[in-house]
Amino acid sequence: MTTAEQEHVDLNDLDMFVQGRQYPALAWLRRHDPVHWHPAADGGFWVLTRYDDVVRAYRDHVGLSSAHGAVLGGSFRTDGDTAAGLMLVASDVPRHRLLRQLLHPLFAPAPVERVRAAVDERVDAALDRLVAAGGGDFAADVAVQLPVGALSALAGLDRAAATELIGMTRRMVGYRDPALVDTGGDERTRLAWLQTEILEFFHDRLPARSRPPGDEQHLLDVLRSGELNGRSPSEAEILYNALNVAVGGNETSAHTASAGVEALMRHPDQDARLRADPGLLDRAVEEILRWTSTNAYVRRVATRDLELGARTVRAGDSVTLWNAAANRDETQFHAPDTFDVTRSPNRHLSFGSGIHRCIGVGAGTAELRTLFAKLIERRVRLVPAGPVARLRSNFILGVNQLPVEVIGAP
Repeated sequence: MTTAEQEHVDLNDLDMFVQGRQYPALAWLRRHDPVHWHPAADGGFWVLTRYDDVVRAYRDHVGLSSAHGAVLGGSFRTDGDTAAGLMLVASDVPRHRLLRQLLHPLFAPAPVERVRAAVDERVDAALDRLVAAGGGDFAADVAVQLPVGALSALAGLDRAAATELIGMTRRMVGYRDPALVDTGGDERTRLAWLQTEILEFFHDRLPARSRPPGDEQHLLDVLRSGELNGRSPSEAEILYNALNVAVGGNETSAHTASAGVEALMRHPDQDARLRADPGLLDRAVEEILRWTSTNAYVRRVATRDLELGARTVRAGDSVTLWNAAANRDETQFHAPDTFDVTRSPNRHLSFGSGIHRCIGVGAGTAELRTLFAKLIERRVRLVPAGPVARLRSNFILGVNQLPVEVIGAP
């Protein structure tokens, strides 16, 4: 980075993320200003970029609250979040523990196996089409089948409904991307409508009769039949947590899949190493998660004055925990800017840490493992076939389009 760029690191500059310039900026902050105050029109926010500071912040459940929402700006909230205490990612202990228990049956071994099987089927068909065509847009033609399969299995949706829902979640996550939505007007209003669209999708399905106990339970069944401190969840709790599941894991899995394929194409030595030794698959998936860091950051709000590094954070200040920076911290990872499918250990923070570690880790990892296993087993090799179009977001490091050509497929 030039001196001017160092002095004007703007993490609200979406062009920085579209152009892939965020990593040098975050690295400079991590080395020179690891607890950085970022001024902004809404009052600004703190930026944590060192691994140890990010882990410490994840695990400070008293001093740093999740109840104001995980994303900076743009929400329908004003001083708070309407989902505070109602949705898993917008709750603090003890409510967080209760909501996590409510959702836990959805991510038990049996449902995760249903996800793996559904994704396996969808990916097989998508790869058949990609190979037959000699290439295509991997993001739109293949990667999107991960959330289609996962939502079919978790929410009991048919392909058409799952695809419709993914379109909604994609627009919500990409609410600042003109390739996905009309970006005219007020951002907060736009995001409110996009979030409401998903809530209404689930609300329309609430009257459906729950399956009998012991029968295969899906997302709304699990939420309706669960208990919170001995009472049934409210409609708001059901809808907000259905939205949490639909957006939280399923958007990140598709974007991570595309970015992982891009990483392997750009590092053919690592691709060849993985293909020569499929036993490296688990390590490779973890390295893809670290390297892509799809969920770039999460937001917390200080509940009291506290010390972070050598800086004093005041009660009410927003604090952002940058997974994308922590996952390339030289003190934690050897040669962090090297993509290495043999990396071990690999204690990345792409799923968060502590009680805020993503509840869908098992399902998300199973989706990615299924995809990359298929690419190896079928000897499908991909090479770039055009420019990559990235999601216009500083929250989700996503890929909208990934043109590829198929070579070496049987």
